[in-house]
Amino acid sequence: MAVTVAILGGSGYTGGELLRLLLHHPEVEVKHVTSRSRAGKFVHTVHPNLRKRTTLKFVPPEALEPVEVLFACLPHGETAPIVDRLLELAPVVIDLSADFRLRDPAAYETWYHWSHPRPELLGQVVYGLPELHREEIRTARYIASPGCNSTAVILGLAPLFRAGFVDLDMPVTVECKVGSSGAGGEAGPASHHPERSGVIRPFKPGGHRHTAEVLQELTVCGRTPSLGLSVTSVEAVRGILATAHVFPNRPLTDRDLWQVYRAAYGQEPFIRLVKEASGIHRYPEPKILAGSNYCDIGWELDELPGGRQRLVVMSAIDNLMKGAAGQAVQAMNIRLGFPETLALEFPGLHPL
Repeated sequence: MAVTVAILGGSGYTGGELLRLLLHHPEVEVKHVTSRSRAGKFVHTVHPNLRKRTTLKFVPPEALEPVEVLFACLPHGETAPIVDRLLELAPVVIDLSADFRLRDPAAYETWYHWSHPRPELLGQVVYGLPELHREEIRTARYIASPGCNSTAVILGLAPLFRAGFVDLDMPVTVECKVGSSGAGGEAGPASHHPERSGVIRPFKPGGHRHTAEVLQELTVCGRTPSLGLSVTSVEAVRGILATAHVFPNRPLTDRDLWQVYRAAYGQEPFIRLVKEASGIHRYPEPKILAGSNYCDIGWELDELPGGRQRLVVMSAIDNLMKGAAGQAVQAMNIRLGFPETLALEFPGLHPL
């Protein structure tokens, strides 16, 4: 018997991708998709790729009925005030907003300038990054799906931090180049075509909120790295390329790096190590990941004067998939005991 699911806030890009995946999931039945502004309209009027795939109509949030899994795709700040209602509606809630990603209430004041209304719940929520928290996800009541930039950065760097290869006395610098869908579906001056087309625009050179998740997940043995994250908007619709610069605390070789990444990710279904000796696709590229749930990771050792090394780690994802909807479905599969790759097997397109 199919598991019943609902999407709260389904008119945005993330909600549309989530619906696309769930409609083709053999073990679930989508009961409701909500949108206050689109209530009564067919979902395909907003998500035209779903024509002839469903006859569902948007319903207002108040019309939600109990289901077995509830996906919450509300804007940041709108989930926490209604969390009790969400928990009444479903025994498993997967929240794609930032409202419960951070364990420290003070971090919300620092990074979101917001006093969290339900700090007592933060310690009970599981951070929904399967590669790092798979066992906790298996029994979770409430799963906070990670942010897109933070997913790319954490997956790229976590094996190095956990292996103790990073000089924590040196700063870590990361730049994420992000496609326009990362800004959501609401139009504004920055998304106006003459302003957006062809752009390479600094979006958030410092103080990006996803930094908080990266610091949380890369804290090792009580030591939090000194990390700076910059985000740049580029001429693409989908995709994130995170380029991280770290300094090793010992001399490393490519063999060392292959060993540590294979040890961390060798059995992971959605992590691919990309470091080819030749060709144009030697390193991770977001373009070939469009529509897929993969995270591609590669690296390059830079030998500096004086015998020091700089390690450049590159990680690429589709921000709407592994950075949002795909990762949420992956977490649902783990939580419900389904094969982890179910409904997520699409490999991407080439050329695109």
